[in-house]
Amino acid sequence: MNAFPLDAVPPLERQAPHMPSQGADADRGRTILIATDTYPPDVNGAAYFSHRLASGLAARGAEVHVVCASDRGPLRVENVDGVVVHRLRSAPLLVHPTMRISLPMGLGRTLSRLIGRIGPQVVHVQGHFVVGRAAIAAARTAGLPVVATNHFMPDNMFQFAHVPVRFRPGVGDLVWHDFNRVFARADRVTTPTRIAAELLAAKGFTREVEAVSCGIDLHRFQPQPQQWARQRFGLADRPTILFVGRLDEEKRLDELVWTLPHVLNHIDAQIVFVGTGGKRAALERLATRLGVGERVRFLGFVPDADLPQVYSAADVFAMPGVAELQSIATLEAMASGLPVVAARAMALPHLVDGNGYLYRPGDVRELARHLVGVLSSAELRGSMARASLALAATHDHRRSLGRFEEIYAELQRTPKPHR
Repeated sequence: MNAFPLDAVPPLERQAPHMPSQGADADRGRTILIATDTYPPDVNGAAYFSHRLASGLAARGAEVHVVCASDRGPLRVENVDGVVVHRLRSAPLLVHPTMRISLPMGLGRTLSRLIGRIGPQVVHVQGHFVVGRAAIAAARTAGLPVVATNHFMPDNMFQFAHVPVRFRPGVGDLVWHDFNRVFARADRVTTPTRIAAELLAAKGFTREVEAVSCGIDLHRFQPQPQQWARQRFGLADRPTILFVGRLDEEKRLDELVWTLPHVLNHIDAQIVFVGTGGKRAALERLATRLGVGERVRFLGFVPDADLPQVYSAADVFAMPGVAELQSIATLEAMASGLPVVAARAMALPHLVDGNGYLYRPGDVRELARHLVGVLSSAELRGSMARASLALAATHDHRRSLGRFEEIYAELQRTPKPHR
């Protein structure tokens, strides 16, 4: 990563550094601006997807700029993985322990001037919040085509906003109304899965929505030696159930802890949680209360470069979340050759077909039964592993990059109506 010191770089409003094209035939000469409210080092699916999209397009020859909230507060511009990242002034998001939010005052003017300097052919927004809506407005003013991708469900915000359960349906309706109003201004709308597209239609969004998988890097995520991986992370050599992701409310991770005593009646197993979040302390207390504290390991934050080894340490991947529009972590686990046991909720059923089991959310005994079934049979794990690898192969991130390049090209060829 090459960071440009602030005193050496003019403000965003006046200048944006030029990032030369890398010469790939697929997207040579095209300049793309990706606008997102969350970007690494933020840890969430939308941030990871935005980074992979930006770096992937840059590697294929595009000039890519990302505009996002600063992870530290002050404005700065840096070159990360071949992408020019414009980090806007930000403040802590009071309802979230780690995220920051771009300051709305003057943001529209800043984005309009940035667009004027870098001259993108297309603007691709990754959400409808502060940066996303400002980027759509600025692009519309400049007459540029807009692609908008949704990664959001209201369930993802209820815990942090401390919305009481009885008010959540009403608050959700308001949030969806706001989403519909903002994304209706885009030329093309995508979301990771068909189920996610159907959800938007059910919430009153009347525009066509295309399902484009977030995709995964099949060269990085693939089966690796298990013994070495367990030693690498200091894990006991016993049957291992793995979860990777945020340790937050909508992931329903207490179900995994509640199920462990049932599993231990049959298999000498352990659960490994990878990630950070507001529910870790509660999960630790629950494990201690149930007498399984020694069989529940929390590895905390694991750098993205080390994630492939984490998956290889496990025997089965569990995803009890009920607000997954795709679940990148589940796809990475599948590409690593893991069977999957997942909640029958949202888009997860589309990732389970011969490679694992689905269970009714909240049914701890059914979850335990499926986990025991997988962990008890090496032959079953082998067949499910092969099915996971075959399904993961259909989500190669190069296909996703190629489809977005096609969408950008289609929009460039299509005359834009006056708005």
